[in-house]
Amino acid sequence: MIRLWEKFFQEKMIKIFTEKKSVLDIGGGLRTETSKGNRLDEKNGWLEDYIKKVDYKVLDKVPDYKPDIVGDVQNLPLANESVDAVICIAVLEHVEEPQKAVKELFRILKPGGYCFIYVPFLFYYHPMKDYYKDFYRFTYDGVKYMTRDFSQVEIQNVRGSFSTVMNLLPVFSKKTSVFDWLDKILNKIFSKQTSGYYLFCVK
Repeated sequence: MIRLWEKFFQEKMIKIFTEKKSVLDIGGGLRTETSKGNRLDEKNGWLEDYIKKVDYKVLDKVPDYKPDIVGDVQNLPLANESVDAVICIAVLEHVEEPQKAVKELFRILKPGGYCFIYVPFLFYYHPMKDYYKDFYRFTYDGVKYMTRDFSQVEIQNVRGSFSTVMNLLPVFSKKTSVFDWLDKILNKIFSKQTSGYYLFCVK
C-alpha cells in the first residue's frame, strides 16, 4: 500500500526534477548520495536518474559531509531569485529562526520556483550531538502562516492520528503500516494530529 504522503512526495519530486533545471537540497535530506550526506536513504534511490538530469546541489551548515555549498539556511550565501527549486526536509526544526529560514528560501527562488518542505509536529526529540539541536514542532496553522508569502501552498500530513501515536513508541517507530490501515478505516488519515507535514510551495 502506498500511503497518501508517500504518493505526495513522489509526485512532487518528479514535478521538481522534470520541470526545473537547478535544485538546491538544504541539508541533503534526499540522502541519495553517500558522498553528500551522513547516511544513505535507500527508499529514495529511484530519484538518482532524475537528479542526474538537473543541476543538483546540496547545502549544509558544516563541511563534514562534503556538501556542494556550506551555508546557513537562515542566511543563505546565494543571490536573490537564483534557484529554480529548493528541497528542505527535516531542517527547520533544527534552526533557531525557522521563519527567517523560510523567508530565505523564498528570496533565493526564481518567480514560479518550487519549494518542498518537511517539518515535524508530533515527533520525538532528535538532536544530533555537536551538529544540530532540536528546537521546534509545527502545527497546521503554523505551517500555513510560515509559508504565507508563497502564491500557492499544498499541505499533506504525514501519518494519521493512530499511526502518529504508535510512531512515538520505540518498538513501532517507522513500522506503523497496521495503524495506517486503522487510520484509513476510521477516517483518521487526514487528522491534524499527525507526525508532520509535507509542503509544496510555489513562489
